[in-house]
Amino acid sequence: MLGLGCFVSGDFHGGGRLLRYVSMAPVPQQRFPGSLHTRVQKAFLSSQPLTRGRRHTLKSSPGLHGSLSQCTHGRFPLPLLTQRCFLSQGSKSSTEPVKIRFRTRLMITLLIGSGVLGVWWYVYTEKQQMLQRQRIEQLKQVAVGQGNFSLLDNKGQRRTKRDFLGRWVLLYFGFAHCPDICPEELEKMSAVVAALDKDPALPPVQPLFITVDPERDDVAALDEYVKDFHPRLIGLTGTGEEVKHAGRDYRVYATAGPKDEDGDYIVDHTILIYLVNPDGLFLDYYNRMKDEEQIAESIRNHMKTYVKL
Repeated sequence: MLGLGCFVSGDFHGGGRLLRYVSMAPVPQQRFPGSLHTRVQKAFLSSQPLTRGRRHTLKSSPGLHGSLSQCTHGRFPLPLLTQRCFLSQGSKSSTEPVKIRFRTRLMITLLIGSGVLGVWWYVYTEKQQMLQRQRIEQLKQVAVGQGNFSLLDNKGQRRTKRDFLGRWVLLYFGFAHCPDICPEELEKMSAVVAALDKDPALPPVQPLFITVDPERDDVAALDEYVKDFHPRLIGLTGTGEEVKHAGRDYRVYATAGPKDEDGDYIVDHTILIYLVNPDGLFLDYYNRMKDEEQIAESIRNHMKTYVKL
């Protein structure tokens, strides 16, 4: 039986020698105790390491130590090779609990780490949304863009601020006879809109141009002027009073200069690009010092943190 156990555990040489030893050894006078066979069989299944060395006696042990100590006792001497079979069986399986304990600790660590990360992300998200809500409340109290303009577009259709609710709007005040600054700012605004259009995850931005010179910028003049810029650009004009009302809502300064011999004149006005969110609230503005990359990045950030009212 012990030689067969050596074969099962992989010690073929030890098993063969043990069988030869048993066949040549005289049969002892004493009989093995009735439960020894059972205890020896259990010893093959035990994963506890044994102490190698000289023979020793244990008073009582139901496991492998007790069985082997009785076999190595003076009454039932076993060869050293048989003890090695028991030792090799225990050493192979003793590493399995260590691996299981390591995997358990690793899984517990990952679960705890994931939980901490989830809590942090939830707190961070809630904080950002709270700051955004506070920002919106502050914008509601700012007297910029709170009114509702009513103007004619470059096709002659009446447009109000409510027509653009639900869309992001970039708004610029200028005039079609501006020699350099207005065309530069409108080109920059058109480049920003085109850059944002390349990202399909972002909503489209509506560019608007409101004239501060309604005397010369009628519907036909604006329709011709906006063709030089972004195809979605809408020009807005109206009576002198309607244009002034729209400018006052955004605190736009506009004053016409003296006329020259040809009746031409320059309008001095505020040079800003306004960002309006889908709720019709003024969010940000960009002066001439901001380039198109900076403006586009700012708008992306506003879109990411936007919370619908």
